Amino acid sequence: MPLTFDDLLLRARSLAEGGGRAILGIAGSPGAGKTTLAAHLVQALNGSGEPWAAHVPMDGFHLADAELDRLGRRDRKGAPDTFDAAGYAALLRRLREDRDDVVYAPGFERVLEQPIPGVIPVPPEIRFVVTEGNYLLLETGSWARVRPLLDEVWFCEADEQERIRRLVARHEEFGKDHASALAWVLGTDQRNADLIATTRDRADLIVPDTTLPAPCAPSGTTATA
Repeated sequence: MPLTFDDLLLRARSLAEGGGRAILGIAGSPGAGKTTLAAHLVQALNGSGEPWAAHVPMDGFHLADAELDRLGRRDRKGAPDTFDAAGYAALLRRLREDRDDVVYAPGFERVLEQPIPGVIPVPPEIRFVVTEGNYLLLETGSWARVRPLLDEVWFCEADEQERIRRLVARHEEFGKDHASALAWVLGTDQRNADLIATTRDRADLIVPDTTLPAPCAPSGTTATA
């Protein structure tokens, strides 16, 4: 039987049945549908009652453009070493261990293409966190600290042509002309996607994008899909 969104909801709820705060990771290449899945999961889990699930994306840990310029890495923004991986791992640890205070997480503003600190509040009553990003299963450097802090990691998988189409459209939406968008997607984005694909086998579950209730994620201060 094909995997359904209801199957994912049941699995997510089972992760949250313990006494502490559970954290589900969603990994995958750029444009694979990570943000869409995270947003729909949180919305469905919360329903119309008091919120108990929250979406905390990895992309708030992008290094700012000024720092990327200083490091000489801006031309490959989105690569593993253009994020504060240790800071992201520290946030996950705090989300897991801090049960008394509001934990504030950063977001990512797509229009500015910059991280925004302290924009996502996670109050103590949130018992289930969905975090998503490209490198949750990477085992190099500070990224290796991430996986042990997650109860499960699901890997989003999309048709390659559709994934590329989405990425080109996204870059165009936020200011690139078609030629520049395509060059970035087939260059920097594709190199990152090739690396991310090598982490697929470490996931607990593979989620095809046909499982998702909608084909695209909302824009705004969030992470990229």
